[in-house]
Amino acid sequence: MDQASAAGEFFYVLKDELRLLYVDDDPILREFAQVHLTTETAHVETAEDGLAGLAAIAESPPDVLLLDLEMPRMDGFEVLSRLRADPATARMPVIVATGREDVGAIDRAFQLGATSFVVKPLNWRLLSYQILYVHRTHQDELALLAARDQALRALDGLTAAGSRFLAQALTLAPTLKSDAGAYLGALEDSTQTARTVAGAGG
Repeated sequence: MDQASAAGEFFYVLKDELRLLYVDDDPILREFAQVHLTTETAHVETAEDGLAGLAAIAESPPDVLLLDLEMPRMDGFEVLSRLRADPATARMPVIVATGREDVGAIDRAFQLGATSFVVKPLNWRLLSYQILYVHRTHQDELALLAARDQALRALDGLTAAGSRFLAQALTLAPTLKSDAGAYLGALEDSTQTARTVAGAGG
């Protein structure tokens, strides 16, 4: 903790470079979101309902979406459903910010793919921390997925290279055919196992 924080002086929580989209039919809350969440590095856009929110996302996807549930034209549940059905937005971090705190709304929101859930009246300071950690967790997840994909591509390359090498070796030593077949089978089994494990990780 730096000295300013320890002394209780004000500091911005949202220091990361990120774009936020706050979707809510309440114009006062949309204005509050821009006032309380905007920093030198965090930029806030707003939309008045689900349809406008989806249009804004299609034009320029945000790093984190803040989403109300009860809205005219299209509610937050439908927005969540559509986002998760689209591969381009399936992993977008979504923090539900709503006046509802009943079990039905909470369960349905998470079942449809909400990343986090906060209840109004909003504590903007706490919400800033939620945004920060949701965003950083998402970035870590993307980095892990990229590393997994790179490892799988490397494994595919190794399998292909091994097949070519053994094919060339067998032209020189046909008696190795049985051993070569067993080796290739084991290599292909290992590759398939790695793919299955990677797929189970999402």
